Amino acid sequence: MADLRISTDDYEPDGPMPERLSKDGGNEVPAFSVTGVPEDAVELALVVHDPDAPMVRGFTHWVVYGLPAQDGPIDPSVGRAAPTTAGEPGWYGPQPPAGHGTHRYYAWVYALSAPVSGEPTREAFLDRDGGSILEQARVVGTFSR
Repeated sequence: MADLRISTDDYEPDGPMPERLSKDGGNEVPAFSVTGVPEDAVELALVVHDPDAPMVRGFTHWVVYGLPAQDGPIDPSVGRAAPTTAGEPGWYGPQPPAGHGTHRYYAWVYALSAPVSGEPTREAFLDRDGGSILEQARVVGTFSR
């Protein structure tokens, strides 16, 4: 699991995410790129998750399946969006509770050996399709109110 990488020009790794990406500040979709996709991958999955949310399993902000297994920019419009923790598909920008401190937003890319069927939640995907993960990589951004 050494070659797959995910990056973004929207923020520095482990740095603050801009307000325009937040739910209340414009809810702009972050732009991610990947490199090092394994040759035997059949698709990519993208998950953005906040483990610091005051919920038992954190808060999932974005889930996209069916992305092409290729290096370059990730185009979420060619994939299938699955429900966030809020229950709707699509990007749900950072929105931590006021005064809750700094939250970390992990953007995970998964290179998969088998396609994901349907639009499972993050938890269902990891439980059901975890054995198909060839490689995974992440970039982390932060946000606070």
